[in-house]
Amino acid sequence: MADASGKCRRGRYPSNLRENAYGMDYRFQRRVCRPPTCLEQVASFEGFRGDAMKTLVVTWQDPKDRRWIPVGRLSVSGDVYRFVYTRGALSSQSFVPFGGMSDLTKQYESTQLFPVFANRLLPRNRPEYQSFVDWLGLVGRADPIALLARSGGVRETDSIEVFPLPEPDPSGLYRMHFFCHGIRYLAPGSLRRIGMLRPRDRLFLMLDFQNTKDPLALALRAESPAELVGYCPRYLVPDFFSVLKPTDPAAVSVEVNQVNPEAPTQFRLLCSLTAKWPQGFEPCSTPEYEALA
Repeated sequence: MADASGKCRRGRYPSNLRENAYGMDYRFQRRVCRPPTCLEQVASFEGFRGDAMKTLVVTWQDPKDRRWIPVGRLSVSGDVYRFVYTRGALSSQSFVPFGGMSDLTKQYESTQLFPVFANRLLPRNRPEYQSFVDWLGLVGRADPIALLARSGGVRETDSIEVFPLPEPDPSGLYRMHFFCHGIRYLAPGSLRRIGMLRPRDRLFLMLDFQNTKDPLALALRAESPAELVGYCPRYLVPDFFSVLKPTDPAAVSVEVNQVNPEAPTQFRLLCSLTAKWPQGFEPCSTPEYEALA
């Protein structure tokens, strides 16, 4: 909030609103009153090394039953982007193919990022672009796929999100970064607790099996005091269970990467889950992830 002189009060944004490509209103200021904490991370993004193919899973939330369904895969190799629909796109009559890509059985190729995904990126010439990259915990010049992978490609105007297809890291570990979901529904005390978190603080997983909206919901709590701080994204939970089931709980680590007090709630709390990559584990291997092309 700004006072009569237009100056920023501590912890607030000035009154000018700028709508970004996500369809959200960002309250942006050139001088950040409370800069977000940030762990130093490479912009090449976890799991995306060298010139290897980079793959994102595209998920869509069914408006009727609120299920998150994998409906496609977006990949880039060299200068060529490719998109294919997966069998999940056939599982709901409510799903509508993306604009310009109406054939579910075709593989689409382009030397430029497809519009349905490019429109989920904030243009580099926008004044709030650097703040957005800071919220994602990326440094340097991040490529479009890395930005989509870390941000999830969230837009307020639809129900599509993306995540990187997991690969073992150089140490043979499963590692996934994600923003906590459900923060906007938390009590004020939980929001204050999130504001107290610091990088590398440990978080703990809790199965919220009496959740009427999602009996497989994985909640996250802080330690000392133990308070709810959010939920793991629904579309990551099936693979999380596959990774956690054969693993010693003591060997599983969920940590705070950074807290972004000035960001919208969907970018407020960035976390990472690290665990041993189970022998024989193949991520995203159920039939709904199979390509139709």
